[in-house]
Amino acid sequence: MQIITGVTLAMHYAANIELAFNSVEHIMRDVHFGWLIRYCHANVASFFFIFIYLHMARGLYYGSYARPRIMLWSIGVIIFVLTMATGFLGYTLPWGQMSLWGATVITNLLSAIPWVGTSLVEFIWGGFSVDNATLNRFFSLHYLLPFILAGLVVLHLIALHEHGSNNPLGVTANSDRIPFHPYYTFKDLVGFLAFFLILAIVVFYAPNMMGHPDNYIPANPLVTPAHIQPEWYFLPYYAILRSIPNKLLGVIAMFGAIFILLAMPFIDISRIRGSQFQPISKLVLWIFFANFLLLGWVGAKPVEAPYIIIGQSCSILYFGWFMLVPVIGLIENTINDLRKNKK
Repeated sequence: MQIITGVTLAMHYAANIELAFNSVEHIMRDVHFGWLIRYCHANVASFFFIFIYLHMARGLYYGSYARPRIMLWSIGVIIFVLTMATGFLGYTLPWGQMSLWGATVITNLLSAIPWVGTSLVEFIWGGFSVDNATLNRFFSLHYLLPFILAGLVVLHLIALHEHGSNNPLGVTANSDRIPFHPYYTFKDLVGFLAFFLILAIVVFYAPNMMGHPDNYIPANPLVTPAHIQPEWYFLPYYAILRSIPNKLLGVIAMFGAIFILLAMPFIDISRIRGSQFQPISKLVLWIFFANFLLLGWVGAKPVEAPYIIIGQSCSILYFGWFMLVPVIGLIENTINDLRKNKK
């Protein structure tokens, strides 16, 4: 859906700072069913992230990252990172106020890199500020990355079929498989129909629910919005970035919060796969999920009390969970060993 609607939108979009905003309005008002294509593209992007977060949460809950699926999990994390990059690039293209200032804030983060940071930012911008060259580059990359993502999804599926899917019991099910069709074809069809029903409700009745109203104001480099924030799906990581007063440490923490997921197969030493049979792990993991949602809420709030201290506390809890994983695994392994010896 994203590739089809994106290619269609690109036929009428003008990647120029003088024309971009008006070209989007032209798509919305003059192009036949342009409003429908654009609203589908924007809202399916949000649903894309909803499904990715649910998919990753399920993977964490059931221990799907553990051996022999380390490669599968690693490719999935790379897909997540590239999807975030694609979403960020797409957010700049309408060239509204949030597009311009979001791009300025996020690209400026790289200036925190010692020695080469400023030169790197100017290289990405193609000048000394977010300007026409920047918009052209972002449009080109936004068009390119989905095809790379499609290739990675194929690799993800190949890695999945290497060892088969995980299951809630965490046991090997190779000897008890059933055909994909008709069982999973009809099961997935129900999911698709439910998704399209919800998407239709959002697109036709609340198309701007997950967007920001400031992006309907043309980009103006002389007027800074009262509160700059990215799209909702970046807010938890944006909250972690803002929670640290030091710019370089904030950038490291933000990227670390994403890439630390790659360490999950190695830091989880529990012999029982998944959290549903481990009461301590289950409790702590649900606290982690709630904390992640709280981070998203804080990311949308202004940088003032009490949101600063809440964001800092939630950031500590976020990284604290990854530090607790091996400790909890050791404790529950010991408890299980004691139970076996008792029997």
